[in-house]
Amino acid sequence: MKVLLLAGEESGVLYAERLKQALPGCEFRTYQDRYKTSDLAVMGFWPVVKRIFFFLGVQRTMKRIIREWRPDAVVTIDYPGLNLKLAAYAKLLGIPAIHIVCPQVWAWHQDRIPKVAASVNRLLCFFPFEPALFKNYESPDFHATFIGHPMVDVFNGEGRATNETSVASARRIAILPGSRIGEIRRILPRLLKSLHLLKTPAEVLIPAANDAAYSEINRQVRANPPPDSFKLEIAHGGARDILRKVDCAAVASGTATLEAALAHCPTVLVYAVSPMLAWFARRVITGVRHIGLANVIAEKSGVEPPMPELLQEAFTPEAVAAQLTAWLDDDEARGRASRALDAVMARLHSDGDALGAAAREIKEAVNAR
Repeated sequence: MKVLLLAGEESGVLYAERLKQALPGCEFRTYQDRYKTSDLAVMGFWPVVKRIFFFLGVQRTMKRIIREWRPDAVVTIDYPGLNLKLAAYAKLLGIPAIHIVCPQVWAWHQDRIPKVAASVNRLLCFFPFEPALFKNYESPDFHATFIGHPMVDVFNGEGRATNETSVASARRIAILPGSRIGEIRRILPRLLKSLHLLKTPAEVLIPAANDAAYSEINRQVRANPPPDSFKLEIAHGGARDILRKVDCAAVASGTATLEAALAHCPTVLVYAVSPMLAWFARRVITGVRHIGLANVIAEKSGVEPPMPELLQEAFTPEAVAAQLTAWLDDDEARGRASRALDAVMARLHSDGDALGAAAREIKEAVNAR
Protein backbone atom coordinates (compact mmCIF):
# COMPACT_ATOMS: atom_id res chain seq x y z
CA MET A 1 0.00 0.00 0.00
CA LYS A 2 1.35 3.42 -0.98
CA VAL A 3 0.68 6.18 1.56
CA LEU A 4 1.42 9.88 1.23
CA LEU A 5 1.88 10.87 4.89
CA LEU A 6 1.93 14.65 5.39
CA ALA A 7 2.91 16.29 8.69
CA GLY A 8 4.25 19.85 8.66
CA GLU A 9 5.23 20.30 12.32
CA GLU A 10 7.42 18.36 14.75
CA SER A 11 4.50 17.05 16.81
CA GLY A 12 2.85 15.71 13.67
CA VAL A 13 6.12 14.19 12.46
CA LEU A 14 6.37 12.22 15.72
CA TYR A 15 2.82 10.93 15.22
CA ALA A 16 3.70 10.07 11.61
CA GLU A 17 6.69 7.97 12.68
CA ARG A 18 4.53 6.00 15.09
CA LEU A 19 1.86 5.59 12.42
CA LYS A 20 4.45 4.08 10.08
CA GLN A 21 5.14 1.44 12.71
CA ALA A 22 1.41 0.65 12.82
CA LEU A 23 1.36 0.23 9.01
CA PRO A 24 4.17 -2.28 8.31
CA GLY A 25 4.87 -3.17 4.72
CA CYS A 26 3.64 0.15 3.30
CA GLU A 27 5.56 2.50 1.04
CA PHE A 28 5.57 6.08 2.34
CA ARG A 29 6.32 9.51 0.97
CA THR A 30 6.31 12.65 3.12
CA TYR A 31 6.91 16.39 3.08
CA GLN A 32 10.27 15.68 4.69
CA ASP A 33 11.46 13.87 1.55
CA ARG A 34 11.75 17.32 -0.04
CA TYR A 35 11.41 19.99 2.65
CA LYS A 36 12.73 20.68 6.13
CA THR A 37 10.15 20.71 8.89
CA SER A 38 11.63 23.98 10.16
CA ASP A 39 10.78 25.60 6.80
CA LEU A 40 7.21 24.30 6.88
CA ALA A 41 6.39 25.06 10.55
CA VAL A 42 5.62 28.76 10.18
CA MET A 43 2.99 30.21 12.52
CA GLY A 44 0.96 33.39 12.29
CA PHE A 45 -0.64 35.37 9.48
CA TRP A 46 2.24 37.64 8.47
CA PRO A 47 5.02 35.02 8.60
CA VAL A 48 2.95 32.91 6.19
CA VAL A 49 2.22 35.88 3.91
CA LYS A 50 5.93 36.70 3.71
CA ARG A 51 6.63 33.17 2.42
CA ILE A 52 3.48 32.74 0.35
CA PHE A 53 5.36 31.82 -2.84
CA PHE A 54 7.30 29.10 -1.01
CA PHE A 55 4.07 27.56 0.29
CA LEU A 56 2.40 27.81 -3.12
CA GLY A 57 5.39 25.93 -4.51
CA VAL A 58 5.03 23.24 -1.81
CA GLN A 59 1.35 22.89 -2.69
CA ARG A 60 2.08 22.53 -6.44
CA THR A 61 4.80 19.96 -5.78
CA MET A 62 2.66 17.81 -3.50
CA LYS A 63 -0.29 17.96 -5.90
CA ARG A 64 1.99 16.73 -8.67
CA ILE A 65 3.13 13.83 -6.46
CA ILE A 66 -0.50 12.94 -5.74
CA ARG A 67 -1.30 12.95 -9.48
CA GLU A 68 1.77 11.07 -10.64
CA TRP A 69 2.50 8.67 -7.78
CA ARG A 70 -1.22 7.90 -7.20
CA PRO A 71 -0.99 6.81 -3.55
CA ASP A 72 -3.61 4.45 -2.16
CA ALA A 73 -4.27 6.98 0.61
CA VAL A 74 -3.33 10.55 1.47
CA VAL A 75 -3.00 10.87 5.25
CA THR A 76 -2.60 14.39 6.62
CA ILE A 77 -1.71 15.10 10.25
CA ASP A 78 -2.74 18.43 11.78
CA TYR A 79 -1.23 21.48 9.93
CA PRO A 80 -4.69 22.20 8.46
CA GLY A 81 -3.91 25.32 6.42
CA LEU A 82 -2.04 23.38 3.73
CA ASN A 83 -2.94 19.80 4.57
CA LEU A 84 -6.69 20.16 4.11
CA LYS A 85 -6.12 21.69 0.67
CA LEU A 86 -4.05 18.67 -0.35
CA ALA A 87 -6.55 16.26 1.21
CA ALA A 88 -9.37 17.91 -0.78
CA TYR A 89 -7.34 17.55 -3.97
CA ALA A 90 -6.77 13.84 -3.31
CA LYS A 91 -10.46 13.33 -2.55
CA LEU A 92 -11.35 15.05 -5.83
CA LEU A 93 -9.16 12.51 -7.65
CA GLY A 94 -10.88 9.61 -5.89
CA ILE A 95 -7.99 8.89 -3.52
CA PRO A 96 -9.05 8.30 0.11
CA ALA A 97 -8.14 11.35 2.21
CA ILE A 98 -7.76 10.83 5.95
CA HIS A 99 -7.01 13.75 8.27
CA ILE A 100 -5.70 13.17 11.80
CA VAL A 101 -6.27 15.87 14.48
CA CYS A 102 -9.50 17.81 14.19
CA PRO A 103 -8.99 21.55 13.60
CA GLN A 104 -10.05 23.54 16.66
CA VAL A 105 -13.45 24.45 15.20
CA TRP A 106 -14.89 24.06 18.71
CA ALA A 107 -12.94 27.15 19.80
CA TRP A 108 -13.29 29.51 16.86
CA HIS A 109 -14.67 29.75 13.32
CA GLN A 110 -17.27 26.99 13.53
CA ASP A 111 -18.24 28.01 10.00
CA ARG A 112 -15.19 25.93 8.91
CA ILE A 113 -16.98 22.70 9.84
CA PRO A 114 -18.66 22.06 6.46
CA LYS A 115 -15.43 22.92 4.62
CA VAL A 116 -13.46 20.42 6.72
CA ALA A 117 -16.09 17.74 6.12
CA ALA A 118 -16.01 18.37 2.37
CA SER A 119 -12.20 18.14 2.28
CA VAL A 120 -11.69 14.62 3.64
CA ASN A 121 -13.20 11.13 3.68
CA ARG A 122 -12.33 10.43 7.31
CA LEU A 123 -11.55 12.78 10.18
CA LEU A 124 -9.80 11.11 13.11
CA CYS A 125 -10.29 13.06 16.33
CA PHE A 126 -8.23 13.12 19.52
CA PHE A 127 -11.00 14.55 21.72
CA PRO A 128 -14.29 12.75 22.44
CA PHE A 129 -16.56 15.75 21.88
CA GLU A 130 -15.27 16.52 18.37
CA PRO A 131 -17.14 13.97 16.17
CA ALA A 132 -20.51 15.35 17.34
CA LEU A 133 -19.63 18.69 15.73
CA PHE A 134 -19.73 16.96 12.34
CA LYS A 135 -22.82 14.79 12.79
CA ASN A 136 -24.87 16.85 10.30
CA TYR A 137 -22.27 16.16 7.59
CA GLU A 138 -21.97 12.38 7.93
CA SER A 139 -22.27 10.63 4.56
CA PRO A 140 -20.79 7.72 2.61
CA ASP A 141 -18.04 10.19 1.65
CA PHE A 142 -17.31 11.54 5.13
CA HIS A 143 -17.06 10.14 8.63
CA ALA A 144 -15.61 11.61 11.86
CA THR A 145 -14.52 9.30 14.67
CA PHE A 146 -12.78 9.55 18.04
CA ILE A 147 -9.62 7.43 18.19
CA GLY A 148 -8.26 8.56 21.57
CA HIS A 149 -5.24 10.76 22.20
CA PRO A 150 -1.76 9.38 21.38
CA MET A 151 -0.33 11.15 24.42
CA VAL A 152 -2.36 8.81 26.62
CA ASP A 153 -0.55 5.87 25.04
CA VAL A 154 2.81 7.57 25.65
CA PHE A 155 2.05 7.98 29.35
CA ASN A 156 0.63 4.48 29.65
CA GLY A 157 3.76 3.08 28.03
CA GLU A 158 6.01 4.95 30.45
CA GLY A 159 4.09 3.90 33.55
CA ARG A 160 1.80 5.75 35.89
CA ALA A 161 3.06 8.82 37.71
CA THR A 162 2.78 9.09 41.47
CA ASN A 163 3.63 12.73 42.32
CA GLU A 164 4.26 11.68 45.90
CA THR A 165 6.88 12.97 48.33
CA SER A 166 7.39 12.04 51.94
CA VAL A 167 6.54 14.54 54.66
CA ALA A 168 10.23 14.95 55.47
CA SER A 169 11.38 15.58 51.89
CA ALA A 170 11.58 18.98 50.23
CA ARG A 171 8.61 20.03 48.17
CA ARG A 172 9.18 20.16 44.43
CA ILE A 173 7.69 22.59 41.91
CA ALA A 174 7.89 22.42 38.12
CA ILE A 175 7.90 25.61 36.09
CA LEU A 176 7.26 25.31 32.35
CA PRO A 177 7.35 28.82 30.82
CA GLY A 178 6.83 27.78 27.18
CA SER A 179 9.24 26.94 24.38
CA ARG A 180 9.39 30.20 22.42
CA ILE A 181 11.74 32.99 23.44
CA GLY A 182 8.95 35.59 23.55
CA GLU A 183 6.85 33.36 25.80
CA ILE A 184 9.73 32.80 28.20
CA ARG A 185 10.45 36.53 28.45
CA ARG A 186 6.80 37.36 29.16
CA ILE A 187 6.02 34.48 31.50
CA LEU A 188 9.09 33.30 33.41
CA PRO A 189 9.86 36.55 35.34
CA ARG A 190 6.39 36.51 36.93
CA LEU A 191 6.79 32.86 37.89
CA LEU A 192 10.21 33.45 39.42
CA LYS A 193 8.87 36.40 41.41
CA SER A 194 6.09 34.19 42.76
CA LEU A 195 8.72 32.00 44.47
CA HIS A 196 9.57 34.89 46.82
CA LEU A 197 5.98 34.81 48.09
CA LEU A 198 6.03 31.13 49.05
CA LYS A 199 6.57 30.34 52.73
CA THR A 200 7.54 26.71 52.08
CA PRO A 201 11.07 26.27 50.63
CA ALA A 202 11.09 24.01 47.60
CA GLU A 203 13.17 22.51 44.85
CA VAL A 204 12.28 24.16 41.53
CA LEU A 205 12.73 22.27 38.25
CA ILE A 206 12.53 24.03 34.88
CA PRO A 207 12.74 21.85 31.75
CA ALA A 208 13.91 23.67 28.62
CA ALA A 209 12.32 22.58 25.34
CA ASN A 210 15.43 23.30 23.24
CA ASP A 211 18.87 24.94 23.37
CA ALA A 212 17.55 28.42 22.66
CA ALA A 213 14.98 28.07 25.44
CA TYR A 214 17.69 26.79 27.82
CA SER A 215 19.83 29.88 27.20
CA GLU A 216 16.92 32.29 27.65
CA ILE A 217 15.74 30.55 30.85
CA ASN A 218 19.26 30.91 32.26
CA ARG A 219 19.25 34.63 31.43
CA GLN A 220 15.89 35.15 33.11
CA VAL A 221 16.95 33.21 36.23
CA ARG A 222 20.10 35.33 36.55
CA ALA A 223 17.96 38.48 36.28
CA ASN A 224 15.33 37.16 38.72
CA PRO A 225 17.13 34.81 41.14
CA PRO A 226 15.00 32.64 43.45
CA PRO A 227 15.17 32.92 47.26
CA ASP A 228 18.33 31.51 48.83
CA SER A 229 16.30 28.73 50.48
CA PHE A 230 15.14 27.44 47.07
CA LYS A 231 17.19 25.04 44.96
CA LEU A 232 16.61 25.69 41.24
CA GLU A 233 17.64 23.37 38.41
CA ILE A 234 17.29 23.97 34.66
CA ALA A 235 17.10 20.74 32.68
CA HIS A 236 17.57 19.96 29.00
CA GLY A 237 14.13 18.52 28.18
CA GLY A 238 12.56 15.81 30.30
CA ALA A 239 9.33 17.71 30.95
CA ARG A 240 7.18 14.57 31.28
CA ASP A 241 9.52 12.96 33.79
CA ILE A 242 9.70 16.17 35.81
CA LEU A 243 5.93 16.56 35.87
CA ARG A 244 5.65 13.02 37.21
CA LYS A 245 7.85 13.63 40.24
CA VAL A 246 6.91 17.13 41.45
CA ASP A 247 4.18 18.13 43.90
CA CYS A 248 2.68 20.84 41.69
CA ALA A 249 3.45 22.99 38.67
CA ALA A 250 2.93 26.31 36.94
CA VAL A 251 2.72 25.73 33.18
CA ALA A 252 2.32 28.04 30.20
CA SER A 253 -0.70 27.29 28.05
CA GLY A 254 -0.06 24.69 25.36
CA THR A 255 0.47 20.95 24.95
CA ALA A 256 2.51 20.92 28.17
CA THR A 257 -0.69 21.48 30.17
CA LEU A 258 -2.09 18.25 28.69
CA GLU A 259 1.10 16.45 29.72
CA ALA A 260 0.76 17.86 33.23
CA ALA A 261 -2.84 16.63 33.40
CA LEU A 262 -1.84 13.14 32.20
CA ALA A 263 0.88 13.11 34.87
CA HIS A 264 -1.96 14.04 37.29
CA CYS A 265 0.23 16.88 38.54
CA PRO A 266 -1.74 19.71 40.22
CA THR A 267 -1.13 22.58 37.83
CA VAL A 268 -1.94 26.24 37.50
CA LEU A 269 -2.11 27.28 33.84
CA VAL A 270 -0.64 30.70 33.10
CA TYR A 271 -0.37 32.83 29.99
CA ALA A 272 0.04 36.40 28.81
CA VAL A 273 0.21 38.01 25.38
CA SER A 274 0.25 41.60 24.16
CA PRO A 275 -2.88 43.63 25.04
CA MET A 276 -3.81 43.92 21.36
CA LEU A 277 -3.56 40.17 20.75
CA ALA A 278 -5.53 39.49 23.94
CA TRP A 279 -8.28 41.86 22.74
CA PHE A 280 -8.41 40.08 19.39
CA ALA A 281 -8.40 36.57 20.91
CA ARG A 282 -11.27 37.37 23.27
CA ARG A 283 -13.42 38.30 20.27
CA VAL A 284 -12.40 35.44 18.01
CA ILE A 285 -12.35 32.52 20.48
CA THR A 286 -16.02 32.22 21.30
CA GLY A 287 -16.65 28.47 21.41
CA VAL A 288 -15.01 27.78 24.79
CA ARG A 289 -14.56 29.60 28.10
CA HIS A 290 -11.18 28.03 28.88
CA ILE A 291 -7.88 27.59 27.02
CA GLY A 292 -6.34 24.61 28.82
CA LEU A 293 -7.03 21.34 27.01
CA ALA A 294 -7.97 19.53 30.24
CA ASN A 295 -10.41 22.34 31.02
CA VAL A 296 -11.89 22.31 27.51
CA ILE A 297 -12.53 18.57 27.79
CA ALA A 298 -14.17 19.12 31.18
CA GLU A 299 -16.25 22.02 29.88
CA LYS A 300 -17.49 20.01 26.90
CA SER A 301 -18.25 17.08 29.21
CA GLY A 302 -20.24 19.20 31.65
CA VAL A 303 -17.89 18.75 34.62
CA GLU A 304 -15.84 21.17 36.71
CA PRO A 305 -12.59 22.27 35.00
CA PRO A 306 -9.69 20.76 36.99
CA MET A 307 -6.91 23.25 36.22
CA PRO A 308 -6.94 26.86 37.48
CA GLU A 309 -6.20 29.40 34.74
CA LEU A 310 -4.45 32.72 35.30
CA LEU A 311 -4.50 34.78 32.10
CA GLN A 312 -3.39 38.28 31.23
CA GLU A 313 -4.17 40.68 34.12
CA ALA A 314 -5.04 37.77 36.43
CA PHE A 315 -1.56 36.29 35.92
CA THR A 316 0.35 37.90 38.79
CA PRO A 317 3.10 36.56 41.08
CA GLU A 318 0.68 36.88 44.00
CA ALA A 319 -2.00 34.77 42.31
CA VAL A 320 0.48 32.08 41.28
CA ALA A 321 1.95 31.92 44.78
CA ALA A 322 -1.50 31.62 46.36
CA GLN A 323 -2.39 28.65 44.15
CA LEU A 324 0.93 26.86 44.62
CA THR A 325 0.77 27.41 48.38
CA ALA A 326 -2.65 25.75 48.53
CA TRP A 327 -1.08 22.56 47.12
CA LEU A 328 2.30 22.70 48.84
CA ASP A 329 0.82 23.13 52.31
CA ASP A 330 -2.19 20.82 52.05
CA ASP A 331 -1.77 17.15 51.08
CA GLU A 332 -5.52 16.68 50.88
CA ALA A 333 -5.98 19.59 48.48
CA ARG A 334 -3.16 18.27 46.33
CA GLY A 335 -4.77 14.83 46.24
CA ARG A 336 -8.14 16.28 45.24
CA ALA A 337 -6.50 18.19 42.39
CA SER A 338 -4.75 15.04 41.14
CA ARG A 339 -7.95 13.00 41.23
CA ALA A 340 -9.87 15.71 39.37
CA LEU A 341 -7.28 15.65 36.58
CA ASP A 342 -7.42 11.85 36.44
CA ALA A 343 -11.21 11.90 36.08
CA VAL A 344 -11.08 14.26 33.10
CA MET A 345 -8.12 12.55 31.40
CA ALA A 346 -9.96 9.22 31.55
CA ARG A 347 -12.21 10.67 28.84
CA LEU A 348 -9.28 10.65 26.40
CA HIS A 349 -8.98 6.86 26.51
CA SER A 350 -10.34 4.80 23.64
CA ASP A 351 -10.18 1.09 22.90
CA GLY A 352 -6.50 0.31 22.42
CA ASP A 353 -3.76 2.41 20.87
CA ALA A 354 -4.83 5.68 19.20
CA LEU A 355 -2.47 5.46 16.23
CA GLY A 356 -3.23 1.75 15.90
CA ALA A 357 -6.88 2.80 15.53
CA ALA A 358 -5.79 5.38 12.93
CA ALA A 359 -3.99 2.63 10.97
CA ARG A 360 -7.17 0.53 10.95
CA GLU A 361 -9.20 3.50 9.69
CA ILE A 362 -6.71 4.07 6.87
CA LYS A 363 -6.87 0.42 5.78
CA GLU A 364 -10.67 0.46 5.89
CA ALA A 365 -10.78 3.64 3.78
CA VAL A 366 -8.51 2.07 1.16
CA ASN A 367 -10.48 -1.18 1.09
CA ALA A 368 -13.76 0.73 0.73
CA ARG A 369 -12.68 2.42 -2.53
